[in-house]
Amino acid sequence: MAIKTIPLSQLEADPRGTLTECADSGVPLVIELPGHGWVAIQPLDAAHDDSLVNDLLESNPAFQSLVEKSKGSPRKPFLPSS
Repeated sequence: MAIKTIPLSQLEADPRGTLTECADSGVPLVIELPGHGWVAIQPLDAAHDDSLVNDLLESNPAFQSLVEKSKGSPRKPFLPSS
């Protein structure tokens, strides 16, 4: 499987274009975050029913706890970078 690696600056310069290219090509992206390692972005087929979340909710106490903690936390708005 092909994987494309890009610097964070490329994603910041054109987030919509970069993510659209990822989704259209089906090729996962690995973003290099200076000082923080790497983050992967993988396109998912919207028609594909991935049961991972359901499986984790049913069988993984740590994931269940994380979801409950998230439900109880205030939501922070996503702010565009300036």
